[in-house]
Amino acid sequence: MRKFFAPALLLALAACGGGADKADAPAETAADTPAAPSPAETGPSLASAPAAFGQCAACHAIKPDANGVGPTLFGVVGRKAGSMTGYAYSPAMTASGLTWDEATLDAYLADPRAKVPGTKMVYAGQPDAAKRKELIDFLKTLK
Repeated sequence: MRKFFAPALLLALAACGGGADKADAPAETAADTPAAPSPAETGPSLASAPAAFGQCAACHAIKPDANGVGPTLFGVVGRKAGSMTGYAYSPAMTASGLTWDEATLDAYLADPRAKVPGTKMVYAGQPDAAKRKELIDFLKTLK
């Protein structure tokens, strides 16, 4: 048994060694580690969108100048309805005179066709006020 004990002890002690090598190595500093890009550098992300936004994302993008079936929602809060360049709005939306503030968005998301009769948007509306608030809060971050 002693024949095995001494070599096993030496191996165990050797495995614990190497501390001097690590102590001699320079410590990694924050300057050595590249910072993750800020949201401003990467733009908005669907990862932070509420689940209800999945229906919106079918037609709307959240990046600037990325119109699709619907206009981009980037910067929508505070924007005049029907004013995004590069998107062909319905005459009803262009003539609506709306500005997308929280109250207007809430009413529109609840029932788009009631708020803007003649809109091209085929979405039936979100009846849940809490989900509409989540959507509006997310839209406010898209700037």
